[in-house]
Amino acid sequence: MRFLYNCKQAHQMVSEGLDRQLNFSERLQLKLHLSMCHSCSNFNGQMLTLHRAMRQLPANTSEPRKDQKK
Repeated sequence: MRFLYNCKQAHQMVSEGLDRQLNFSERLQLKLHLSMCHSCSNFNGQMLTLHRAMRQLPANTSEPRKDQKK
């Protein structure tokens, strides 16, 4: 097992970290990589922003909103 993630592995862990709790080793390796890689750090910030925005959307968007014209 390599101690440091490469960028592809870091992106995978950023994505998985949005869906599940990463274990200690995964969090440590990801944090180390993000501290050294500006591109992946930006990717992490963008994914967090997107994740937060998606959580604010209503659960069912197929129904018309009350303010929409019929």
